[in-house]
Amino acid sequence: MSENRKDIAIRVSGVKKRYRLGQIGGGTLQADLQSWWARVRGKEDPNTKIGEGERSHGKTFMALNGIDLSIYQGEAVGIIGSNGAGKSTLLKLLSKVTAPTEGEIDIYGRIASMLEVGTGFHPEMTGRENVYLNGAILGMTKEEIDAKMEKIIDFSEVREFIDTPVKRYSSGMFVKLAFSVAAHLDSEIMIMDEVLAVGDMAFQKKCLTKMREAAKQDGRTVLYVSHNMNTIRQLCDRCIVLDKGKVVFEGDTESAIKVYLHTDDDYENALFYNLDNRNHVSENGFSVVKMKSVQILEKEDVSFVNTESLKFRLIFDAYKKINGIGFRVTLMNSSFIPVATSYSNYLYFDEGKDLEGNIEMKLDSIREGEYYIALGFFDINTASLPYCNDFVSGAFKIKISKSPKNKQLFMWNNEHYGAYEIEPLSFNINVNVN
Repeated sequence: MSENRKDIAIRVSGVKKRYRLGQIGGGTLQADLQSWWARVRGKEDPNTKIGEGERSHGKTFMALNGIDLSIYQGEAVGIIGSNGAGKSTLLKLLSKVTAPTEGEIDIYGRIASMLEVGTGFHPEMTGRENVYLNGAILGMTKEEIDAKMEKIIDFSEVREFIDTPVKRYSSGMFVKLAFSVAAHLDSEIMIMDEVLAVGDMAFQKKCLTKMREAAKQDGRTVLYVSHNMNTIRQLCDRCIVLDKGKVVFEGDTESAIKVYLHTDDDYENALFYNLDNRNHVSENGFSVVKMKSVQILEKEDVSFVNTESLKFRLIFDAYKKINGIGFRVTLMNSSFIPVATSYSNYLYFDEGKDLEGNIEMKLDSIREGEYYIALGFFDINTASLPYCNDFVSGAFKIKISKSPKNKQLFMWNNEHYGAYEIEPLSFNINVNVN
């Protein structure tokens, strides 16, 4: 495809976004002026809290550090990366919520975006009034919006609340109406952050179908950020992987997912983990436990038959004495959909470095194929859902083949029948012949 203005929807050239850490308001104009005057004279900030010292004042954080991208008309492009990689910052720049520190962004077409729940909605206005507001922002006339209003309301599934102020909407209702507005109003570019995760599964499926139609049939450009690799696979033609504010990969979706999950290497029976492997870390960092490495035991490679057990040794650090924590091993198929999960009992151990745990997971009845293993420590001392302390998705991968002892009546298809084969049932069918 030739790079010219007609074909390109978005061009990003040398874009950087710098944030200054610690430079926050003092709460009053007087305090802000005092802090500014102290910095000008090289004096200590009189509004700095005792014990903080210099902290982060004057330091900068590069949310994006030299991004170059070309997005073409009619493409559905996924943007993936770990938390803090710069995904949301990039979308905010494209949506003109904020401006780049350096570089240029050229956009050829009107943008409809969903960056977070409620973006672009006025809480005191009704759902219907917010539809008109969003349409006006895109430059549409009242007549044009009226022509699409019924489709927007039908798709949103909030018809009985359409004339209710949106401040009374649940987060799911917000998402439904906001997506419906973005999908139906006349815009050439749709930008979607991972807000669809708030909606129910049926609505998510409907949204993905609508976005595919927008790209394939209507020729609209779709940018989609998500941590759900299955939806990325369903929607996107190609993917961009961000890491620490830079583009580390740009290409086909499958290759991008492998780069993101760090599973693009050859199969290995010993792997080491750093921050880049993490898909989830607790809010306080590794304040409880941190996985460091894993080694498969009793095998020279990672090939198994489905009558064997997977045994591996996990090395981890504990940052305090643990009085009851859980460990989870999840087997996922090539689409990163969970196939089987094994939970530990309560675990107890003292603070220490390079602690060791041996784990065994039976592979009985798992069908042949390639699988990824996800590992996680989680808090099980809560009444709600388990809270993850450390989690590595795609921690390592294995190959499972069929045992030669297993007989098969027909060709098994994982997509049709699943990846787990249940033990044969006892059938007793009585046929009455008249």
